[in-house]
Amino acid sequence: MKPLFLNPPTFEDFDGGAGARYQASREVTSFWFPGWLTYPAGMIEGSRVVDAPVQRLDLDACLDIAKDYDMVVMYTSTPTLAIDVETARRVKAQKPGTVTVLTGPHVSILPEESLRFAAGAVDIVCRGEFDYSTKELCEGKPWEEVDGISFMKDGKVVHTKDRPPIADLDALPFASKVYQRDLPIDEYVIPHFRHPYVSIYASRGCPSRCIYCLWPQTFSGRTLRKRSPQNVYEEVKWIKENLPYVKDISFDDDTFTADKQHAIAIARLIKPLNVSWVINARANCDYETLKELRDAGMHHVVVGYESGNEQILKNIKKGVTKAQAIEFTRNCKKLGITVHGAFVLGLPGETRETIKETIAYAIDLDLTSIQVSLASPYPGTEFYQMAKENGWIASDSFLDETGHQKCVINYPDLTNQEIFDAVELFYNKFYFRPRYIARSIFSMLVNSQVRRKLLKEGAQYLTYMRKRKQAAC
Repeated sequence: MKPLFLNPPTFEDFDGGAGARYQASREVTSFWFPGWLTYPAGMIEGSRVVDAPVQRLDLDACLDIAKDYDMVVMYTSTPTLAIDVETARRVKAQKPGTVTVLTGPHVSILPEESLRFAAGAVDIVCRGEFDYSTKELCEGKPWEEVDGISFMKDGKVVHTKDRPPIADLDALPFASKVYQRDLPIDEYVIPHFRHPYVSIYASRGCPSRCIYCLWPQTFSGRTLRKRSPQNVYEEVKWIKENLPYVKDISFDDDTFTADKQHAIAIARLIKPLNVSWVINARANCDYETLKELRDAGMHHVVVGYESGNEQILKNIKKGVTKAQAIEFTRNCKKLGITVHGAFVLGLPGETRETIKETIAYAIDLDLTSIQVSLASPYPGTEFYQMAKENGWIASDSFLDETGHQKCVINYPDLTNQEIFDAVELFYNKFYFRPRYIARSIFSMLVNSQVRRKLLKEGAQYLTYMRKRKQAAC
């Protein structure tokens, strides 16, 4: 069978595709590459990857493309499941013989519920990594013999045996080759990355125990699996030679620095290539490791600080203290590494006082940029189980009608509306303080690229806030 790997159409600027970090529309345009879809696509002849939100394709356009394929594999998420099932239903309606497949964390955790919800629209759901499952299906292997899938038969759900996580990541194709083949690389934007960029993985899985993080608990696992440094080097070299216009390579691993020796080995190999790169790191990475990575071209880190309250950090099993995070930030500044800090409001233990504490903490850290998220208890996470047992979940809907995230967590002494409103307060306190404004003005004066980026982000942010206020009214 010839497969179409589809990141389905959803909401405008919805950054919720395969590999995305944020399953909602954002304050500013932000798109991650659909990395998970590209690996099986790179192994199957005649395949194609379509990323509808980025390519601005509506449902009719996607249906027109799907006519030429025998199988449509879609990445879905908890917030978009209903929309994606409707897309599958439309695919079936126009060509009943098309095999429709759903993948992603939600269906991995709730395969039977997902199939029954999507009855008549979805043939198969893949549990966990679907690289080889979809390959075997396209090769014509009987469904009962394909590990890691679930499907309906005679009104009952059939679960084949679990497929073990892929151990040999070097055997997978280069995602970047599929990006070049199928996707408009220039349309992918992360405001705090140099543009254009591409993202790749040096590993899968994360050994950390954070209770809220979706992917390690539901999809990629908590066992760290690594590509060989040489294999990573070969892809970076290919990117440099074949995508010379790319200005940043993002290592989209859950935690690039989870194995510091592995990270350093990659850095030493790619250093002679003289490329610019970005990583996701934990705020406990030591100075020597940061320096080694910096000297090899790493200039920017994305770091989850989450909260400025020590007890909340313990509640969520973050495994990083405030003292460690402060030292990490200080080291980054010494080395000239810019930091994008991620914070989450509404985690267990949150109060009005801890929100103020976290805002003050972010301002004291004086990071280059930040993002502020609403705590979301996705099925399959320890946070979801905790919230369910304690009656903290106020709604089953994670999104509003425009695709923006809603706060579904409601504590006895802190309402979901208070948590939601605190996000805007956080942004305003951080970005509109005199020191940050002065630094931004200076950057605008000396750097035309930064100037254009800041002006664009500012306009997008104002538009976003105006839409939110209109929706509230």
